[in-house]
Parts: sequence; C-alpha cells; structure tokens
Amino acid sequence: MIKRALFSVTDKTGIVDLAHRLQDLGSEIVSTGGTASTLRQAEVTVTEVSALTGFPEILDGRVKTLHPKVFGGLLALPDKPEHAEAMATHDIAPFDLVAVNLYPFEKVVEGKTLEDDELVEFIDIGGVALLRAAAKNYKNVVVLCDPNDYGSVLEEIQSPLGVSDQLRHKLAFKAFAHTAHYDAVIAAHLKSRWGVQEKFAEETTVGLRKVRNLRYGENPHQQAAVYRESGTPPWGVVSANILQGKEISFNNYLDCEAAWQVVLSFTDPVCAIIKHNNPCGVATASSPAEAYRWALMCDPVSAYGGIIGFNRAVDKETAEELKKLFIECVIAPSFHPEALEILKAKKNIRLLEQPTLLTAPYELDVRRISGGYLLQDVDRPPVLDLNVVTKRPLTDTEKSSLDFAWRVAKHVKSNAIVLARGHQTVGIGAGQMSRIDSLRIATIKMKQAKLDVGESLVMASDGFFPFKDTVEEAAKIGVTAIVQPGGSVRDQESVQAADEHNIAMACTGVRHFRH
Repeated sequence: MIKRALFSVTDKTGIVDLAHRLQDLGSEIVSTGGTASTLRQAEVTVTEVSALTGFPEILDGRVKTLHPKVFGGLLALPDKPEHAEAMATHDIAPFDLVAVNLYPFEKVVEGKTLEDDELVEFIDIGGVALLRAAAKNYKNVVVLCDPNDYGSVLEEIQSPLGVSDQLRHKLAFKAFAHTAHYDAVIAAHLKSRWGVQEKFAEETTVGLRKVRNLRYGENPHQQAAVYRESGTPPWGVVSANILQGKEISFNNYLDCEAAWQVVLSFTDPVCAIIKHNNPCGVATASSPAEAYRWALMCDPVSAYGGIIGFNRAVDKETAEELKKLFIECVIAPSFHPEALEILKAKKNIRLLEQPTLLTAPYELDVRRISGGYLLQDVDRPPVLDLNVVTKRPLTDTEKSSLDFAWRVAKHVKSNAIVLARGHQTVGIGAGQMSRIDSLRIATIKMKQAKLDVGESLVMASDGFFPFKDTVEEAAKIGVTAIVQPGGSVRDQESVQAADEHNIAMACTGVRHFRH
C-alpha cells in the first residue's frame, strides 16, 4: 500500500489523475509548491513540503526539498531498529512513492540561446537527489520519473501483492539511467559552450535519447533501435525528415550515413551511390541528375538496391532518372514537389530530407569493442597538399581528378583503391586484405562498366604501397597519375616504378584508413 507519496514535477502530464487515484486509495500527498497549486486546483488534498519541513522554499526555489524530513523519509529502512528510532526521535514519516521529473535543460539548450546565468537555473539539483534517493531505497519506495509509468504502477498498487519487485527494479534502473543521461547532457553542453580543452577526459559520458525501435538490426535475428545524441541541435541522418517509404532499417541508417558523409565532402553538385557501407559510384557534375548518371556508370550492377545521396535538392530531372532503378533510399537536402510526385509511384523508396548540410560538429568518433570503447578524432580531411615525388609533374587535369579521387577514397573501406577520370569514379576496390587485390577488383569494375577513360585515368590509395606491384599493375590499365600517403620503407621502389612507366605520383603525408 502507498500510504504517503511525494510529488515534484515540471511536466504535469498525468499527475492529477495519479494524485486522485492515490488519494482514493487512502494515500497522503506531499508536494512542492508549483505542483501543489496544480493539484489543489484539481481538488486534491495536498500537504506542501514547506509545511512538512517547517522551512520555506528559499533562494528562488533552489532549495525546497533538501531537508532531513524529506530525505529521511526516502532513505530510511523501516525494518532497521536504529532507523526506526531515529525517525521516531525526529518525527520523520516514510514515503512509499515519489514522482519527480526534472527541469527541462535538454529542451532549453536545443531551443534557446541563453546567457550562463539564465542557463544554470535549468540545472535541477533537488529533483535529481530525490530520484536517486528513492531509487537507492527501491525496496521501500516506488520511484517514478516518467509519466508513462504511472498507469502500470497504479495497476499493481491495487493488486493483493502490491507493486512487484520486477516493476520496482525496472523503475529504479530507469531513474538512475534518467539522472545519468541528464548529467551527461549538461556536461556535454557545458564543455562545448565553454570550450573546455580536454578531448580525452579521464571520465566521459554520452547522452542518448531513443528515436524509435527498428524492425531488426543488421540481421533479422538481432533487435535494434536508433538513438540521437541529446542536448544538440537536430542534424545529420538521425534527424532527417522521412518523407515517404518503408520503415528505415538499421542497415539503411548505416548506408545513408555513408552516403551523407561522402556528399558533404564536396561543394559541387555530387551524387554518391552506396552499397554495404561503401561507395560503388561517385561523381560531381553541373547538376544532380548528371552527377547521378555519371555515378551510376561506375558500377550499375552494384547500384541495384543501393542508397543514393545528393548535396543538392532532388529535382524533376533527377527523379525521372532515379525511378528507372530499384533503390532503397535517397537522402538529400530537399526534394522539389515535382520530384516527390514522380517518386510517389515507387512507394517503398525511403526519402530522407536533411536540410542541414553540416560535417560532423562533434570532435570524437566512438566505437565499441568488447569490454570498452575506442575514442578518436573524427577523420576530417586536411587541405590536400600534393607532394610530387616522380620525375613527371602532374597536369592540371590530373591534379583536379586526384583531389576528387582522394576525397572518395577516404570513405571506402580499407584497403581502398579508387580509379577516376575527371570527377567520376570508374572503378572502386574496397575492404581487401591486400592493396593489389583492391586494385584488381577496381579494374574488374572498370572493365565491366566499359567506360571510355580517356588519357587521364588516375588512382587514389588510402594507404601507402608496401611494394611496387600496385604501381606496376596500375600501369597495365593506363593509370597516368597516382595519389597515396607515402611513408613506406619501400617508397623509392614505387617511385622508381612510376618513373619507368611515365606515371606522375604525389604523396599527401596523410592516410585515410577506414576499418
């Protein structure tokens, strides 16, 4: 039975009904001032916390529940003799239920620009302490931090056995997760706001809020959900507007992210076609439709069932091209009304609109390993510095094409080889254990596409060449210029091979491994 309940809520959703139901069951309701006013207006009999403690709310409401008569009632173990004696001595009565939700710090930082003095007033102190105290004493106190849980608690309260251990455990866990998330959002926001220069802190947290459950994960037997980072403005794939199509899957999200990161690497109109998290065709052109046609030429077989990304609005001409191929998703900054009308005919195509063309505003890439996490800087490509190491210099055409190929290679799984003509990929080899095999796959793709590569076929490699064989293989297919990081102990052998075949080679001093 719930003899005594404590309320202190910012979000009043469901609180009146909860109070009425508890009161009908014989519970005493204690509440802080704002919540008490709401309950009185609804004809609920309420004792204010200030009446309980004999001490008024002070410091503009900063101090109202931080008192032994409140926390003694939350933390006491009634079956422990010394606790019972202390409670009797100090006239402290136990609480059986606490309903608390916190100042809306997350919503405030997402929607407003406040001065520091205003912002800190949305950092809850007493509410967090109430939740933690009640959750610590979960065997004796039911803790509620989410109005969605009021119904299940009311249902069990009225059962002969009362609130079950299973539900108490669930609610206590939820309260601790909630306060941890709340603090994570505050810490992350203040770090960014104040420019705290501590990239790899001794302790760090990430606040995540669930967007939705997914049908399944990478495979049908895996459960999955998608979360967005809390306390940051909506941006990126997770916050894209879903305009039409089937439910976005786990793999769709991964591939849409890959497509989005590729298109954000270019300022000219670009199209990226992604399959299994790798680009299978990328091109820049004067329009999205032309970029799509050129990207598709690279590997039309792999493009079937792929994900398409653009950094420009999808117009009518582009939509007419897209409808010719079976594709899973299209992500772009926007879609013209005429394009949407055309694509409606293919109801299953998922259309994602993300107007915010931002590269990653975060500073760390986080990856899970067994027992822990790896954190690293985000791989933001520096300005390309081509250090020509061969006798033959680069032509202006080759420089431009190598810049394009190098940007694409950054997004291809290692070992990565990208063959390009102009600003169009003509062959991509990804994820092989040896670089020479990646080149052979890229060559196969190029030959299958039957493209006229002209006189300026260039090659980009995400890592250095440990042997000269990759250069010699490139010469066989007509490569005229190569960009690679350099840094191998056998660099000179590769340079010599390039010279022998009249290939210009430039080293960047930067590699782009992507595992």
